[in-house]
Amino acid sequence: MRAAVLHSATGALLLTLLSAVPAGGTPNAVPGVAGVVLAAERAAAKGVDFGACSGVPDLPAGMECGTVGVPLDYARPNGEQLELAVSRVRATHRDPHNSKRRVPRQGSLVFNPGGPGASGLYFPLVGMVPEWKRLGAAYDLVGYDPRGVGRSAPLSCEDPKTFFKGPAPAPTHPSEAYKRERVARAKAYARGCAQRTGSALRHYHSLNNARDLDVLRAALGEERLTFMGASYGTYFGALYATLFPSHVRRMVFDAAVNPDPAQIWYRNNLRQSAAFESRWEDFREWVARHDRVYGLGSTPQAVLRSYERARARLAAEPAGGRVGPAQLQGTFLQAGYYDDYWPSRAEALSAYLRGDPERLIALAAPATEAAAEAENANAVYTAVECNDGPWPTDFRVWDRDNTRLARVAPFETWDNVWANLPCAYWPAPRQQPPDVRTGPGELPATLILAAERDAAAPYDGALELHRRLTGSVLVTERDAGTHGIAGGPNPCVNGHLEAYLLEGRLPARRAACAPRPEPRPAGRAEKAAATRPAR
Repeated sequence: MRAAVLHSATGALLLTLLSAVPAGGTPNAVPGVAGVVLAAERAAAKGVDFGACSGVPDLPAGMECGTVGVPLDYARPNGEQLELAVSRVRATHRDPHNSKRRVPRQGSLVFNPGGPGASGLYFPLVGMVPEWKRLGAAYDLVGYDPRGVGRSAPLSCEDPKTFFKGPAPAPTHPSEAYKRERVARAKAYARGCAQRTGSALRHYHSLNNARDLDVLRAALGEERLTFMGASYGTYFGALYATLFPSHVRRMVFDAAVNPDPAQIWYRNNLRQSAAFESRWEDFREWVARHDRVYGLGSTPQAVLRSYERARARLAAEPAGGRVGPAQLQGTFLQAGYYDDYWPSRAEALSAYLRGDPERLIALAAPATEAAAEAENANAVYTAVECNDGPWPTDFRVWDRDNTRLARVAPFETWDNVWANLPCAYWPAPRQQPPDVRTGPGELPATLILAAERDAAAPYDGALELHRRLTGSVLVTERDAGTHGIAGGPNPCVNGHLEAYLLEGRLPARRAACAPRPEPRPAGRAEKAAATRPAR
C-alpha cells in the first residue's frame, strides 16, 4: 500500500533466482520469479535518477522523486513496462536528542500505506514529525505509488466526474429493489474497469505488488530490503517475505490483515464488517461519557438514537444538498478507523441536530476537487482485491451471508458489500492466493504491530500472520483500536519500533503496550484545548 554492482550477470541471475524460491520449492513453482530476476537486474544497473518532484504540490526542498520500471507482466519481462513513481528524503544523520552525534546511515526504509490503492509518495515527509526523527536520521525514507496508483500508470474504471454519487441513501436493511439497483451498478462498474484497462487489468494484483517491491529494492541499491507496510501493505509485504525471504533485512507489519488464503478477500471483508460494529460501539460509549459536551445522550443506545435521527432527517432533506445518509455513514466510518476523529464527528453530529449543518457538510460532503484521486484509489482497490482470489459469483451468497451478519452488525455490513460487489462479476482471471508461510531460519526476525480493537484489520489477522512467519514478534496495543499504530502517540509502541529498526532488537515472542490516551472532547466547551495526536 518506493545499484548493486553485478560481478557476473549469469551468476547474479542464478543466485537471485535460487534465493527467491521458498524452502522446498523450485523456480518453476513460483510463477514470474525469472521475470523478477531480470527486472531486478535491470533496475539495479540503472538505479533511480532522483531529482526535483515536478508537478507534486506542497513539497519541501529536501524531497526527491524518480521512477522505476517494472514489467506489466512478469511472465514477459521484456514486454510492456510500467513506471512506478518513487519519492525519497535522505537520512539526516542528526540525532534529535544529541545534536553533536552523527547517526550512521542504515539504508532505505520503504513504506506502503495500504489500500489497496493508497499513494505512498508523501510518506518521506513523516521524517518532520518528532516521533519519526530518529528513524529519519538513520534511513532514507522512501515512498512510492504502487502499480495503478497515482503517478504509476493510474487505473480508472469510470469517469471521475461521475464518481461521487450524492446525496445517497445507505439502508442498513436494504429492500429487494435497492439490492437489484446495486447489483446493476456493480456489473456496470466491473465492465467499466475492463473497458478502460483492457487485457492489462489481470496484472494488477498483490503478487505483482510483491514482485514490484523486489525490483524497487534492487533499484535503490539495497541487497536486502527494510520495509514497513500498513494495513493492506502487510499482506503483500508478507507475500514478499514468503517469496524472497533472503532479500529481507527488516520488516514491520503495522495493522496486519489476515493472510490465510481462505480469507482473501471475501471472508476478510465479512470479518471486518463484524469488527466495525464493536468499534462503532466504542465510539458511542466515548460520546456518551462526554454527554455534557455533546448532548447526544448519556448511553451508547441514546447516542445511536441521535445518529438515527440525523439519518432520517438527512434522508428527507440532504444537508447543503450534498450530504445524505450515505455521506453521514461514510464520515462516521472514518471514526471507526481512527479515534482521533472522534471529537470532530461528535461535534458535527451535535451541531447538526442543533440546527447548524455546516460542520457536517465540511466533513461529509464529497470533495469534488479530489474526485480523480478517489476514483483512481477505488479502481485499484477493486482490481487488486477482485484479482487476488475467488469471490462468490452468485449474489444470493452475498445476500444470505450479509443479511445474517447485518442482524448483529448493521453499521458497516451493506456498505462493505456494495464496495466489493463488482468482484462477483469481475471479467479478469482470478489468482489463487499463495500460502503465506516461512519456516525456521528462512526469514530474519520481523515485527508485527497491532491494536487489539482494530476494526479495519481485526486482531485475529495479526495473530494469524504471527503464526505463519516463524520468528516474528507481535507487539499489541491493548484495548485500543486505531488502525495503524507505528509512529503515533504511544511511546511504548514507538520504543519497540525504534529498537527494531535502529538496533535489530526485539522483545520476547509477544509484548504488550498500554493503550494510548483517549481523545479529549473538542466540543463547545473544550474545543480550543484539544489537540489531534500525531501520526
